[in-house]
Amino acid sequence: MKKLLAMTAVAALTLSTSVLAQEGKDVFDKACHICHEMGIAGAPKAHTADWEPRLAKGVDALLNSVKSGLNAMPPGGMCTDCTDEDYKNAIGFMSTK
Repeated sequence: MKKLLAMTAVAALTLSTSVLAQEGKDVFDKACHICHEMGIAGAPKAHTADWEPRLAKGVDALLNSVKSGLNAMPPGGMCTDCTDEDYKNAIGFMSTK
């Protein structure tokens, strides 16, 4: 019975993370636009070709850069409550032309 409860809890948490993921535009508007709208401190501007060489590294590498910080960007960027899925959604939004 305890195993069943534990497995149910893990499944619920896994599903709720996916369901609660923020939309890329929402994350951008909340946190990313501060630098990525104008390209402050070398940040790639949203919706431009600036993203092409970065995307070539792969989403996992970009996610690692966001979480660890890169150049002038602090760890986590400006989003204090973002999950990995939120960051991926924001990257997807910003990197589309």
